[in-house]
Amino acid sequence: MRVAVISDVHGNAFALEAVLREVRQADPDVTVNLGDQVEGSADPARAAALQLELARAGALEVRGNNEEKLWPGGRRSPLSHEYGAWLESHVDPELLARLAALPLTARALDGALFACHGTPESAWDSLLWVWQPEGEGKGFYRARDPRELCALVEPLEAEVVLCGHTHRPGGTRVGDTLVVNAGAVSDQVDGDPRARWTLLTRGRGGWSVEFRSVPYDIEAAVQWSEAHTPFGLGEGELLRSGTFERRGG
Repeated sequence: MRVAVISDVHGNAFALEAVLREVRQADPDVTVNLGDQVEGSADPARAAALQLELARAGALEVRGNNEEKLWPGGRRSPLSHEYGAWLESHVDPELLARLAALPLTARALDGALFACHGTPESAWDSLLWVWQPEGEGKGFYRARDPRELCALVEPLEAEVVLCGHTHRPGGTRVGDTLVVNAGAVSDQVDGDPRARWTLLTRGRGGWSVEFRSVPYDIEAAVQWSEAHTPFGLGEGELLRSGTFERRGG
């Protein structure tokens, strides 16, 4: 049993195409999309269409916090409102409505696999790591208290819990449950700008996980954003550096 996991595409069709080429080669039994599908400016309409194809082929989907920005009153900052207005005029409204209606959580493999974007309770929080907004270490993630993590994971009674949101791949075990934070397709935080996805394999000895990094044409993505959107400068800094200081908006 092979499970391909993508997360946090953020409207980057160029990164997504590179990832999907590898995913197709892996020939997974199940594909999971953990959300934040179109909030970005490297051809988000094409990114939305590619992810719709995955959904029609049976991919399991959950909504991210950026899907919740598509709800009435869901946007917080001036920049987020500016981007939302641009997105609504450049992406099919039916596609955006579909994304806004995605569930917070979902299960597959007879309940053995549990998927969420952030935590089982919120698309805005993170499961393995907690964002540190102030004090020493500001702008980085710290590990969640293991007792808190256990309290969130154990009631799910799943073999694997999948999450995204942090743009930081990693995993751990909580009792008999494998908890996997999938890497982001776009908008990296660790200084490596390559696209990421995750492959899970269930064999006789249980589940194993492989975190994949995929080169893609970053300059083409940036040039598209510069040519078609007012957000090209910020997109270029984000995609080229593979870092950004804070999240949300």
